[in-house]
Amino acid sequence: IFSIVVFGSIVNECYVNKDSQHPELLCIFNENESACSYGIAVGVIAFFGCIFFFVVDLYFQQISSVKDRKRAVLLDLGFSGFLAFLWFVAFCFLANQWQRTTLTRGFSQGADAARAAITFSFFSIIIWVVLALRALQRYRLGTDMSLFATEQFGTDPSASYPGYPGGSGAESTETYQSPPFTETLEPNPKGYQVPAY
Repeated sequence: IFSIVVFGSIVNECYVNKDSQHPELLCIFNENESACSYGIAVGVIAFFGCIFFFVVDLYFQQISSVKDRKRAVLLDLGFSGFLAFLWFVAFCFLANQWQRTTLTRGFSQGADAARAAITFSFFSIIIWVVLALRALQRYRLGTDMSLFATEQFGTDPSASYPGYPGGSGAESTETYQSPPFTETLEPNPKGYQVPAY
């Protein structure tokens, strides 16, 4: 939403005529076309990035491969951090150019839109940093081995898997029970001959 406010306000109201003698549209940020173009570009990139990662979040539970999930989370983390940086640059650039702008009668019409673009680019920094921290937390949860039941395994790699732990106490406490059929077995039962191979 913030990205829509930034690029929407720049596109709609930050290109104005300086005065009636100059019919061409100029960027309100110190007549610097780069400032308006940069604000629009970052806003559009952020908007489409939000749509993409919203779809990824919807289908995240259906991704069965751990490697693909890890890639999705790392992509989210990298994109969020990168966009937080881009919004920081946008805020500094737009605020700097706005500070140098001399307001003429024509430029004063788009002053509110310019201030809105600067304000929401600042808020976008905070939002994208929070999104990057959320992606980092999701990554750490995925790689945190303490989430799995590893306390039942020994630290020695050659140790065997421990047996099933005792339950409510109704089970036998013996470690070995005799087999259920205790008759003695003959080595060669009657009527059976060992085949010769």
